[in-house]
Amino acid sequence: MTTAARTGRAAGWVPLPQLGLVALFVTGMLVMQVTASKVLAFGLPASLPLTGDQLLVPAGVFAYALTFFASDCYAELYGKRAAQALVNVAFGMNFVLLALVGLAIAGPTFEFSPVPGGEFARVLGASAGIVVGSLLAYVVSQNWDVIVFHRLRERTDGDALWLRNVASTASSQLLDTVIFITIAFVVFQGLSPGDAVGLIVGQYLVKLGLAVLDTPFVYLVVGAVRRRDAPTPASAD
Repeated sequence: MTTAARTGRAAGWVPLPQLGLVALFVTGMLVMQVTASKVLAFGLPASLPLTGDQLLVPAGVFAYALTFFASDCYAELYGKRAAQALVNVAFGMNFVLLALVGLAIAGPTFEFSPVPGGEFARVLGASAGIVVGSLLAYVVSQNWDVIVFHRLRERTDGDALWLRNVASTASSQLLDTVIFITIAFVVFQGLSPGDAVGLIVGQYLVKLGLAVLDTPFVYLVVGAVRRRDAPTPASAD
């Protein structure tokens, strides 16, 4: 690490990789909230017992998977307390998003607006069930992810990054899916338990696949940041 970088860090400068992971996490979390109301349907070559011939997932699943990728990289590089702070500060940003979207919906619509006020509200004004379910699922699953990640890190003496990345994300995504579907669809919309199970299984399979696919990228990011921040012989002296 150069003298200028060490001086900047001592003065409170945030390293670019750390700032980038924070930005990636918060962006993914906010995009997830905005896109959660659309449901995607992925066709399957064969019908499965609980899901049928389609996997149904909210469109926000891709953005949400990005948050787990960012939080695992952040937890590995900067520690448990820093990762928990990131998760909980970002949780507060959900309310900022809701307030700003609410103001945009409540504001008067120009008569020649490209998007009519009703359509704008229908797309961005998520139902109470979506809001409550996503917020509760977020705060529980993301904090669980950080806890499991670091417990596995301690058990493996810092080895097997792939194991803690996949295991922490897989377990936290299961929590997230069950909480979100139960609150948003069963409690608020009256979805039957049988249909809810099918929806949970379908969403979880997609999330689990994304968790496995992001593991090489976690190694890539963590390795690149550690090489960047490794002290040179001159700086070590």
